Amino acid sequence: MSLICPLCHLPLLLNDRSWHCENRHQFDQAKEGYVNLLPVQHKGSREPGDSAEMMQARREFLQAGHYQPLRERVVELLAGHLGQTSVQLLDIGCGEGYYTAAMAAHFTGQVYGLDVAKMAIRLAAKRYRDILFCVASSQRLPFADASLDGIVRIYAPCNETELARVIKPGGVILTVTPGAHHLQQLKALIYREVQLHTPEEKVYAGFEQAAQHSLRYSMTLSGGDAAKLLQMTPFAWRAREEVWQTLQQTNTFECDADFTLTLWRRD
Repeated sequence: MSLICPLCHLPLLLNDRSWHCENRHQFDQAKEGYVNLLPVQHKGSREPGDSAEMMQARREFLQAGHYQPLRERVVELLAGHLGQTSVQLLDIGCGEGYYTAAMAAHFTGQVYGLDVAKMAIRLAAKRYRDILFCVASSQRLPFADASLDGIVRIYAPCNETELARVIKPGGVILTVTPGAHHLQQLKALIYREVQLHTPEEKVYAGFEQAAQHSLRYSMTLSGGDAAKLLQMTPFAWRAREEVWQTLQQTNTFECDADFTLTLWRRD
């Protein structure tokens, strides 16, 4: 196993549903199968991560298949660049596990899902029993040095130094960020002037950009699904009540999905 203790950074071993290190730090495995590796001093707030409403909306929207093309493209790109199926993979900010499950269905080895939101991890672990999920911070990854073949980061915050630490030489990071026109029709309901998304300008020291792809397509949504999409975005905080009502009363809502997928390879 690649997991390390979040307190002393020694390897964690699983024994009778309890993870422990040589310094006798212990982290019990929940009945759903996940492990909480987020010490209280690292939480930052009482319940970090997305709200329950956002998570439920995201689960229902994703399960309806609207982002299935992105899910398939993520697995396709990973498979093409990793060159083998027995790998150690981490999905950062995995939420309820929609993309993590697709990776686990394709790859052998070990797939991990990590999120700071305990409720999201509980939902994920309950549904996808063959994946090891953990509650942890992306700023302090509970993984050993050079232990992972790949990391997937879909919109999630990250610590570039930590990514470089845990990725093996030759390993990859796959990032998914909004393309210029992502959800522009939804934004037009909220903002007087719609600004196009600007490209992410992160640079990962010790990595080279191996590939970049765009994925853009139109979604035809019911009003209810459009409202769920809004609920799972940061735009929800700015939406007036009449926007929610308009969406709920709409039969169909046309909206663009636009993603940029960038693959980075460790030197």
